[in-house]
This record gives sequence, structure tokens and C-alpha cells, in this order.
Amino acid sequence: MPNANAQSSASPLTTSTERGRAARARLLEAAAELIAEIGWNAVTTRRLADHAGIRSGLVHYHFESVQALLRQAAMSRIGGVLEEAGTRLGDGTDPAEQILALLDAFDGADSASLLVVETYLAATRDPVLGEQLAEEMARFRSTLESALARAGNPAPDATALVTLAALDGIALQRGLDPDLPTSAALALLRKIIHPDQEGTHP
Repeated sequence: MPNANAQSSASPLTTSTERGRAARARLLEAAAELIAEIGWNAVTTRRLADHAGIRSGLVHYHFESVQALLRQAAMSRIGGVLEEAGTRLGDGTDPAEQILALLDAFDGADSASLLVVETYLAATRDPVLGEQLAEEMARFRSTLESALARAGNPAPDATALVTLAALDGIALQRGLDPDLPTSAALALLRKIIHPDQEGTHP
């Protein structure tokens, strides 16, 4: 029969641990949402606490600084998106279709796109964030290069770089102008990915 005293002494610890994990999760979610809604530099301890529904003192209890929290929140979101895209690229699907699907999913004005833009800007002023973001992008670029090589692209490294730059640029332009015509640009991008294929797809 379990020791009742052991159970009662373990319960508060378990509850405290679970509450701590829940608070961290709420703060990370709040941080990601606020970065997209109001911009990286506008996120404060009080805004984070209010958005997460917790006491402001818990922000610095769980994270060494607001900047550290923002870094983790942003990189978790971006890493998740890139990991999912990388998994799809690795399943043998046409890389052109996967890349164009990314553009369909992120129109430049959605919260994920705005978070990426804010993170890019913040990374130019924060060396730690810049290194983390560069490493994450390098991993995804390597995955894209491998997919392009399997698809027969003659210059997968250069094509991966140009393709990702095009993705960033088109998403940014669409964020400014949702009605921007992109069909011709996307057809050109598909030809860059598959230079040996005749014609273009609609």
C-alpha cells in the first residue's frame, strides 16, 4: 500500500511543476502572438503577462529576460514551420510544388509571416538571435538542396538560395499588396527549380 505521507508530499511538487510548465507555455504562446500583432520591440513584461493571463513577476521567473523569451518563442514557431516543410520535401514530392504550397500557406499578412518579418529585423540587432535564425535557415536550405538534387536540378545550392530569397520577397510584397499578380513570377520560379522541363504550368 502506498505511503500516504509520500503521496501528499509529492503532490504539491507535481502540481508546482505542471503549473510552471503551463505558465511557460502560455508565455511562449503570448510572445509569438504579440510579436506578430504589435512588433518585436513593443513587447513588454506587462504586455506578456496580461496576454498570457499570469502575474508579471512570473515572466522573469521563467525566462532570464524578455528578449530571451521572444527569441525562444519566435524560433520555436519558425523552426516548426521549417521542420514541417522539410519533412514534406524529404518525402519525394516535387520540390516546386512544396515551395509553391508554402506561398499559398503564408500570404505575407498572416501572423506567421509577420512573425518571420519581425524576427528577421530583430536578428540584425541581436547576434544571438541572428545566429539561431541563420542556423535554422541553413538546415532548411540544405534540405531543399537535397530535394532539388534528387529532382535533377543542375545547381541545387544556388537554386535553393535563389528560391528562398524569392519566397521571402514575394511574401513581403504580397503583405503590402494582397492583390499583387504573382502567377507569372511563380511560373518563372518553377522553371528555375525545373530548368529542363518544357513549358510552364498554369
